Amino acid sequence: MKAIILAAGRGSRMKNLTEERPKCLVELHGKPLLERQLAALRGAGIEQIAIVTGYKRELLSNRGIVEFHNPRWAETNMVASLACAQEWLRGGPCVVSYSDIFYEASAPRLLMETDAELAITYDPNWRALWESRFEDPLSDAETFKMNDRRVLLEIGQKPTRIEDIQGQYMGLLRFTPAGWSKVETLRATLDDRLRDKLDMTGMLQRLIAGHGAQILALPYSERWGEVDSAEDLAVYEKSN
Repeated sequence: MKAIILAAGRGSRMKNLTEERPKCLVELHGKPLLERQLAALRGAGIEQIAIVTGYKRELLSNRGIVEFHNPRWAETNMVASLACAQEWLRGGPCVVSYSDIFYEASAPRLLMETDAELAITYDPNWRALWESRFEDPLSDAETFKMNDRRVLLEIGQKPTRIEDIQGQYMGLLRFTPAGWSKVETLRATLDDRLRDKLDMTGMLQRLIAGHGAQILALPYSERWGEVDSAEDLAVYEKSN
């Protein structure tokens, strides 16, 4: 099993915290998010790890991991960055991690243990975390609906009620070559602008709605978090 960390973007919502470094080098309790991800992935038994770079790529060199580079990182979104690592995605199953999250080794291990073509982890107890980060948890949360077999039915839309949210996507997922092939087919149907701007949840929703993809959602209830802002960092510094 291989893993790919998506670290091409700057993370503009982090403001001055990313003026001189990529978002994945922001520190939580004195340890960069990237080091936390690498420790979790290696703790799950994944030794072949790559990173997709863009902003400040020179600060991510010499770390003993493979680099894929997105030279158009400032103009494109996350799926375009992931496509820069298509060599790995076509060759075997890959766990894919956002670079602004932290989690335990048990999270990628869940993904490694499934044989689904496409799978994601989600937090079924999301509300407590979102209430610690936002005055109104619905202001940032996205819809997340599954059937009774935990096959994803809807993701990434704007919710109007808590009942539309059965969990929250964590930014950690897994593709097999067959699953990635569905993504490539989808991207081929889009014009250049949409292809460049496609984000991950938008891609997942399009795969569900128009390409017949079955995406397995795996519940994860241990420690994790996403760092979208300096305020998020303060919340985690205080509570962990």
